[in-house]
Amino acid sequence: MDMKKYAAEAIGTFWLTFAGCGSAVIAAGFPEVGIGLVGVSLAFGLSVVTMAYAIGHISGCHLNPAVTVGLAAGGRFPTGQILPYVIAQVVGAIVAALLLYVIASGAPGFDVSKGFASNGYGAHSPGQYSMMVGFLTEVVMTMMFLFIIMGVTHGRAPAGFAPLAIGLALVMIHLVSIPVTNTSVNPARSTGPALFVGGWALSQLWLFWVAPLIGGALGGVVYRWLSEEPTGVVAGAKTA
Repeated sequence: MDMKKYAAEAIGTFWLTFAGCGSAVIAAGFPEVGIGLVGVSLAFGLSVVTMAYAIGHISGCHLNPAVTVGLAAGGRFPTGQILPYVIAQVVGAIVAALLLYVIASGAPGFDVSKGFASNGYGAHSPGQYSMMVGFLTEVVMTMMFLFIIMGVTHGRAPAGFAPLAIGLALVMIHLVSIPVTNTSVNPARSTGPALFVGGWALSQLWLFWVAPLIGGALGGVVYRWLSEEPTGVVAGAKTA
């Protein structure tokens, strides 16, 4: 049963990374009919909505190391499962980035060094935002993301609406923060594209691990303080 959970997390994170980053790489600036910032934001949010309904009952549909750590900090996920979940998520993101690279490189003039949907700060921020601003943005956005996730998966929250609320929260986060860091709030999603861009993307990747993990833990702890009961593990099916 645990292996099925890890497989579900890998598949779900693959879809989030491929659909979200793919929308940015392939469709965002397509001549005359590009989907732009709003379209990319929707793609990330919809990827979470669709996977939450598809695999939420199997693994809890974290798709993000910061979510896994945040839920554990909030007392809603077993700490012993953090590492295998994170490994599965990173593997899924890397496979997605590989497939996206193969597809995107089929277009004339494709240049992976232009960004490939990587996250960055300073000269590599879409809006040239500084490292400190990027760090603060990622911490706050991830903290609020976890706060929302903790709330909508609470035992007293309206049943069946959690995927929609979580997906819409991710849309909102992207609408605000794409200009700042190209929006991470997800270390796995950041790692996949960065491995193919190399250079600056890898040297700046630390921020997109440290800030989301801090933000996720803060969001989990704050919501746990605000509303302890009822608790419920966000881990899908029971282990054998």
